[in-house]
Order: sequence, then C-alpha cells, then structure tokens
Amino acid sequence: MEIKLSQCFIAVDDHDKALAFYRDALGLEVRNDVSFEGMRWVTIGSPAQPDVEIVLEPPLADPNASPADRQAMSELLAKGVLRGVIFSTDDCDATFERIRAAGGEVLQEPVDQPYGVRDCAFRDPAGNMLRFAQPRTT
Repeated sequence: MEIKLSQCFIAVDDHDKALAFYRDALGLEVRNDVSFEGMRWVTIGSPAQPDVEIVLEPPLADPNASPADRQAMSELLAKGVLRGVIFSTDDCDATFERIRAAGGEVLQEPVDQPYGVRDCAFRDPAGNMLRFAQPRTT
C-alpha cells in the first residue's frame, strides 16, 4: 500500500494577491483557477512536484460554518497565527534573495538551524508564515 501527499491547503484572504506572490515571487505554477457557485478553486504547485498541489482557499471555506466562526478564522489569519507550509530548496540563500527582491515580507534571514537545515522565513500577503529549508551537507 502506498500513501502520498496529494493536496494541502493554505488560507488566503485575496486570491489575486496570493497568486501574484506564489506564482510570481515563488515561481509556482497555477494548476487550476476555477469559479463555481460563488467560490473560487485555485491550486498551485511546483513544476518539480506535478502530483502535489497547494489549494489556496478562504480562511474557512466550509459552507456550513457560522458567520462568527468565519470572522474568528479571518481574525486569526490577519494575526498570522495559522500554519503555513515548509518548502524545501536546494539553495536557501538564492531563494531568500529572490523572494526578498520580489517584495516578500522577511521574517527570518537565512540561518543554520541546529536540527540540520539552513532556512529562512517569509510572510505571504495573507499573513501565513512560509519557511524555506535547505538540508545542510556534512
């Protein structure tokens, strides 16, 4: 039996701003951008991983969620406390410079971590923290 990651989700409050960041600054490709019944289904992914997609969705896309729950999730997103993702890269420093040059909000410049990676961190336009990790060679 084989189990693999197919999709993961990142909450965004503005699909167009998110696309500009993930597509233009990070270089990810847009796989789907579909409107359906007032919703928008947007998936992106790395050309190096054609079978893995990131779904960009509103903070609480559940149609049965209460207005209070939607508001609470929007507030958590605005504070930047929702979890983002960790990307792997073969060159942390070059990745950092590319994203910074594209206007990414820097949270952490590249640093060697005690757990075996060199990584950096940014905030996306919605406030999610994204880390970019390069395994250190010994």
